[in-house]
Amino acid sequence: MNVAVVDIGSNSTRLLIAQRDAGRVTAELMRRSAVTRLGAGVDADGRLREDAMQRVFSTLDGYRAEIDAHRCDSAVAVLTSAVRDSANGAQFAEQVGARYGLAPHVLSGDDEAQLTFRGATSERDPADLNPTLVLDIGGGSTEVVIGVGAEVSFHVSTQAGVVRQTERHLHDDPPPLHQLDELAADVRRILRDAVPESRPAGVGRGIAVAGTATSLAAIAQQLDPYDPARVHGYLLTAAESDRILAELAAMTLAQRRQVPGLHPDRAPTIVAGVVIFREALTMFGLEEIEISEHDILRGAALALA
Repeated sequence: MNVAVVDIGSNSTRLLIAQRDAGRVTAELMRRSAVTRLGAGVDADGRLREDAMQRVFSTLDGYRAEIDAHRCDSAVAVLTSAVRDSANGAQFAEQVGARYGLAPHVLSGDDEAQLTFRGATSERDPADLNPTLVLDIGGGSTEVVIGVGAEVSFHVSTQAGVVRQTERHLHDDPPPLHQLDELAADVRRILRDAVPESRPAGVGRGIAVAGTATSLAAIAQQLDPYDPARVHGYLLTAAESDRILAELAAMTLAQRRQVPGLHPDRAPTIVAGVVIFREALTMFGLEEIEISEHDILRGAALALA
């Protein structure tokens, strides 16, 4: 059967159309992604803005046409941090369901973590008992998930996201060092408050998913155009991410929009994303992390669609 999953996040709205058989994704037929910045202003105002919602609706117009063309048997939408944190999020979710025929699921942080882990580890041997970190940096939140095999042993959704932290801390172009330091200190505090000291010690490897991580892998390889086959499975080192952060933070926004491997629409928030990425690697003592194209979209295709 063909299933469709739309992930409506704080920074981007994404589509996966996949074939599913016997509890497995057997083929990915289509992936689409658009930076819609639904979470813009939510941290300060507590509400989804009208212009942000309209950007999502415009994107969903095209996605609905693709879903119909692929004759999908099931179509769902997962809505994450921006929607669950906003006063008008429930009404927005209802509109998504009514206008586009997508069964809406407003995910709790726990739900988001579980689906992300399932997607990221869906092709791994369930008998592998090495504790694995799955890191999902989003627009409004970052999910930190630890599991063994197919089972999650710890998960937390933190209030560190690329849109949220950019709005809080990065006010100049390019950002001066003190703003970067304040951003890093904020993320460090958020992560330390959320993750017990005992948790990082047992983790031997990590998988990073979503836009910041895949962008970093593409930038590291100077991929133009973007090539998911070269991004998926790429091992990104801490040293490589440090180099990329230093280069991006020294650029103006206009210069970042020209960086090979970085989608121009991600340029406004990528610096905050890399800071969050580096703070997470430091906390877990990881010198490298695997980048994966398999994320919450795949997890939702397996569990919800």
